[in-house]
Amino acid sequence: MKVVCATQNKGKAQEVKNLFEGTDIEIVSLADLKNNIDVEETGTTFYENALLKAKTIYEIYKLPVISDDSGLEIKQLGGRPGVYSARYAGENCTYDDNNKKVTEELKSYRQPHRAKFVSQAIYYDGKEILSFIGELPGRMIDKQRGNFGFGYDPIFVPDGFANTLAELTLEEKNVISHRAKSFEKLKNKLMERNSK
Repeated sequence: MKVVCATQNKGKAQEVKNLFEGTDIEIVSLADLKNNIDVEETGTTFYENALLKAKTIYEIYKLPVISDDSGLEIKQLGGRPGVYSARYAGENCTYDDNNKKVTEELKSYRQPHRAKFVSQAIYYDGKEILSFIGELPGRMIDKQRGNFGFGYDPIFVPDGFANTLAELTLEEKNVISHRAKSFEKLKNKLMERNSK
């Protein structure tokens, strides 16, 4: 079965391909299809954004699609940045801009700053919607540490670790990541369904 992974992010597409390796599900990325469509995320929840991407790409190729939307939710900030994680400091902002904004906003709160990364994975084939959530709980720190990863990784320490996500290798991060969890659940459901 051929499934389109609805992302322009090459790293994310490769992560998903690796996860489905050795199964009878072939993952093709938008880059493989020479597609540079960037679906505007106008939803107010991770679910709405992930489904919007999946339905948009399905309408183009009429092939099953998997997509996700993910972000960081900080308890003391009422769940912000949430769906606005990528552009929290404004349009065309950098990861550094976002990290500075979060660090600044947390200054008025006492530590620990509890937070979690959330990933909403969706499968859509024109009729059926499968939806799974993966979470990575942890805490925010006020000084950036580490050179791996991206986004909020340098200021996020996962539960059970002393290092930030940006100090973990890609392999270590992929074992515990919110995205790995949501896509693993999705993969298991598809495998179970295909075996019937």
